[in-house]
Formats: sequence, structure tokens, C-alpha cells
Amino acid sequence: MSQRSRPQVRSDAGSDQHSLWACPSCGRTFANLHQSHTCAPLGDLERHFGASVESVRACFDRILDVLADYGPVTVLPEKTRIALQVRMSFAAVMPRRFWLNGHLILARRIDSPRFSRIEVYSARNVLHAFRLRTPQEVDSEFADWLVQAYDVGAQRHLR
Repeated sequence: MSQRSRPQVRSDAGSDQHSLWACPSCGRTFANLHQSHTCAPLGDLERHFGASVESVRACFDRILDVLADYGPVTVLPEKTRIALQVRMSFAAVMPRRFWLNGHLILARRIDSPRFSRIEVYSARNVLHAFRLRTPQEVDSEFADWLVQAYDVGAQRHLR
């Protein structure tokens, strides 16, 4: 793991709007009151990368490096994925042995061969699935998508 500074893990990241609701059972924070979720303890981040080659972790670290330059991010290692959250989750990754599967939530559809699947949930919440094999794939184009997804997580797209 890189020794450079990581995004801050904060429950109020990007809270320039109404307060976040904290689940009284598990303590996880959400932008929406009584957000449906599974109350599960956060997992171990390192466990997610236990069976992965080094480049998979390097892809994840590169994503965090890009976001560290943009603002605070909450990293939520869950049972089956690692979610990235500001006010709401805006990205998730699922480490595999030789690649990093993931998705970004963007405010609009972006057609690119780099996305393996696109699912429109609403006019301003569009899931874009990706697969990364090397940290070099987190290039300026991908970094721009990360920043756009971060803005969705901060709910700036609703203004």
C-alpha cells in the first residue's frame, strides 16, 4: 500500500447540504433518512485483495490517489465490494484475482468502449461498469469520470 496520504475517512464528507442520517444500528451514514441497507459490520479492506495480484491493489490505490486530490472520501469495505462514498455511494469496486471490477455512478450516460455495461437508474443516476487491469488505465479520461462520479456522490448534480 502506498505511504502517500489517503482520502480521509469521514462520515460527513462533502456535507454542504442537510445533515447525513446515521443508522442507529450500524452507524453507517446516508443522505436519505431511513435509507434501506443491510446493517453489516464493515469488512477488512485487505481481505478484499488477499487473492489478487499486485496490480489489482495498485489500480485501487490509483483511484484513491485521484480522489485524494479532489476531496474527502469514505471507503467502506463491505462483504462483497468496497464502496466509495461522499454523501452517497458514487463508486464501488470488487477485486478479482487479475483485475478490478467496478462501477461509477454518473449524472449522465457516457458511451465508451471502456464501460462493459451501462444501467440507467434515473435521469441523473447512471451506472457505468468497468474493468481495470493496470493502474495506468486510471488515466486522465478515467480520472475525469471519477471526478464526475464524486460530484454525484456529493449530490452536486442535483443543484
